Amino acid sequence: MNQKIGVVAATAAGRHAAAVLAAAWPEQARLYGGAGELRTAFEDCDAVVAFLAVGAAVRSLAPVLGHKNTDAAVVCVDEALRHAVAVLGGHHGANDLAERVSAVLGCTPVITTASDAAGAQALDGYGADLGFRIENPELLAPVGAKLLSGASVDLSGAEEWPLPALHVGDGHQGPAEARITVTDVAATTEAAETETLVYRPPSLVVGVGASRGVTADEVLNAVDRALAAGGLSAASVTRLASVDAKADEAGILEAARRRGWPVVFHPAAELAAVDVPNPSPVVLAGVGTPSVAEAAARHDGPNRPLADLIVPKTKSAPDDDRAPMATAAVARLAPRGRLALIGLGPGARDLLPPRAVAELRRASVVIGLDQYLDQIRDLLRPGTEVRATGLGSEEARAKDAVETARTGRAVALIGSGDAGVYAMASPALDLFAELDDVDVVGVPGITASLAAANILGAPLGHDHAIISLSDLHTPWPAIERRVAAAAEGDFVTVFYNPRSRGRDWQLGHALDILKRHRPLTTPVGCVRDASRPGQQAWISTLSEFDPAEVDMYTVVLVGSSHTRIAASRMVTPRGYTWSQTS
Repeated sequence: MNQKIGVVAATAAGRHAAAVLAAAWPEQARLYGGAGELRTAFEDCDAVVAFLAVGAAVRSLAPVLGHKNTDAAVVCVDEALRHAVAVLGGHHGANDLAERVSAVLGCTPVITTASDAAGAQALDGYGADLGFRIENPELLAPVGAKLLSGASVDLSGAEEWPLPALHVGDGHQGPAEARITVTDVAATTEAAETETLVYRPPSLVVGVGASRGVTADEVLNAVDRALAAGGLSAASVTRLASVDAKADEAGILEAARRRGWPVVFHPAAELAAVDVPNPSPVVLAGVGTPSVAEAAARHDGPNRPLADLIVPKTKSAPDDDRAPMATAAVARLAPRGRLALIGLGPGARDLLPPRAVAELRRASVVIGLDQYLDQIRDLLRPGTEVRATGLGSEEARAKDAVETARTGRAVALIGSGDAGVYAMASPALDLFAELDDVDVVGVPGITASLAAANILGAPLGHDHAIISLSDLHTPWPAIERRVAAAAEGDFVTVFYNPRSRGRDWQLGHALDILKRHRPLTTPVGCVRDASRPGQQAWISTLSEFDPAEVDMYTVVLVGSSHTRIAASRMVTPRGYTWSQTS
């Protein structure tokens, strides 16, 4: 985050809390004095935290308020640090800032925006992280009110984009009272009498070819003619593109600046490899590629799929009799899906990472084991599609998640612990092979080994190995070799899946291997249902430990030769401690 956060405090208690925030956010926080500096902070910063009464803050800022899309977000905190109230710009940073302030100061966030109170996706933030633009923001309030009240609202065009879930009702009857559409088409087909909130996705690339000395006006003339020919909205243009030989062409650069569009220039050799309908030998002789406008529109960079050409090369139309000096073509990018790989931790809600919660609420489809989904259903936004399966369906879940993400949707694939440790990240990513058509987000989680270790003390204080004793996916001889290697290396050893009704001898055999390499007094710690209701933990030794006491819900930690018991806790000293005490 690079936003500047003004922190305004008038009293001693406020100044103390302001200093705490400044220490927590050293790259962002800017300290201001009393209430008289509130307006200055509001005008200077992206957001403001004011240790002032809400009424005082509102009266001070009222004369300088502009629009919620451009005003700084404002959060007020009371003198007793009980509440952080999102006052202005709830969906433009204040709600999130209230949460952040509360996390640092230990107060309660107060968020009053209707969509957040209902757990729904806010319309003014819908698609914001994807670059969506709202064509008619004046309809946000009336359409949002109808959506929250359960009125009939149609949603179209969203299914191809990795958007959060947006609940538009269950089996609406009768005509729609409002519509929400995601489209790059300039003229919508909805009836004029129906309120239609229009989102413009960043889906269009305009390729530009130009003669030397072309003006910005003529470049934009060609661009606008091409967009009009396709019936497309300029608000969905994500960039202009051309060949690298035109990287210093002032007319192209100025045209992009006027419209606020980025402009990229591709190497001629890359454009020459792009299939286009209108290649030109003249262009090939001039810049090294048979096409500039069409090829640049389609080219999305090395190792990326080509965009679909929807408007072929279109010439500019000068007002005089001059020959056209600019051409433009338009291509539509295929939306990239989003796959979030989420570990839910060991089970306790307070051990679920905040980033995991954010990604669960960011998804429109959540896939996972039924018992894990039951843990987090209350966190999902209304309208989220939930796909639950039973035990033994790991590969099917992974395939479903990847295939769904490839259709352009936002998918969360969940598991326990950390998604990358004996969980769903590995089978999902393995399916991608050499493909790169989905944005993948990994969310770290707290593993069962870490949860169990913290309950037992500090058994993982030095080098350790984690080994699953389940031979469903790994042959037992391979597991046996790994146990032997951990034993010979004197690693603290953590056993997952230690024992079940169908596998009742493996743990005993693994312990026999460890006994050959470390003292029989070595501590062995066990935790069943770590962090969950009914949690049990106990510590034994290699000589006294009974494998029959554990099951599949138990994590077994066997110490190294240096692990000891300190105040009824397992501790494996750090290496430097050994040299001082041995």
